[in-house]
Amino acid sequence: MSSLGIIGFGRFGRILGKIFLDDFEVKAYDPNPVQEQIGTELTDLGTVLKEETIILAVPISIFKNVVIDIAPRLKKSCTIMDVCSVKVYPVSVMKDNLPKSVNIIGTHPLFGPDSIGQAESLKIMMCNVRETKNQYSKWTSYFSSKNMQVVEMSPEEHDKLASRTQGITHFIGRSLMNAGINPTLIDTLGFSELYKVIEQTCNDSWELFMDLQNYNPYTQSMIDDLENSIAEISNRIARR
Repeated sequence: MSSLGIIGFGRFGRILGKIFLDDFEVKAYDPNPVQEQIGTELTDLGTVLKEETIILAVPISIFKNVVIDIAPRLKKSCTIMDVCSVKVYPVSVMKDNLPKSVNIIGTHPLFGPDSIGQAESLKIMMCNVRETKNQYSKWTSYFSSKNMQVVEMSPEEHDKLASRTQGITHFIGRSLMNAGINPTLIDTLGFSELYKVIEQTCNDSWELFMDLQNYNPYTQSMIDDLENSIAEISNRIARR
């Protein structure tokens, strides 16, 4: 059985481990590992860096430091794949800091620990950043074989769209929680569906939320548009 490595074995890293486990021997490294028996071998960083394929599942805020740290120790012509929720920033970091011999694939799995069991079908965004051994087609075929819909686009297009999908969902979820919104005895179906936004976003860390907002270059314009819309609707109410 082939093997692969995962650097970063938090909530999402463990989801990846479960996905790959049927087809690969998975070796994972995390500086603060959570012991979870899913068949993954938790090991040291040096062991993971010997793998031909390595997935980076670390927080966006430390992504550059991790890439710079591992770059000199990677095997020639290995494949590095990120799973960040933004794409322009990590793709730029990998292109600028990884050896030219390294294959680079940018991905954003469009599901998470709280949504993977609820989705009728899973999607993964992918972009071919740099390849030398046809690794990109290998991995698009692999994810398709796992019944995932592969959506191919540029990092720029991804971040523009993500700011108004994932970005706004997390922003509204945090805003609702901060406003003290909770279920009541007279909840409508519409409210129950709205409350699911809180449940799906607020189990993630504040670190992830802040990274989504700060590392996507298009998020601020989304926030501005949302705030302007709220102000306009509030003014209409006040005028009446």
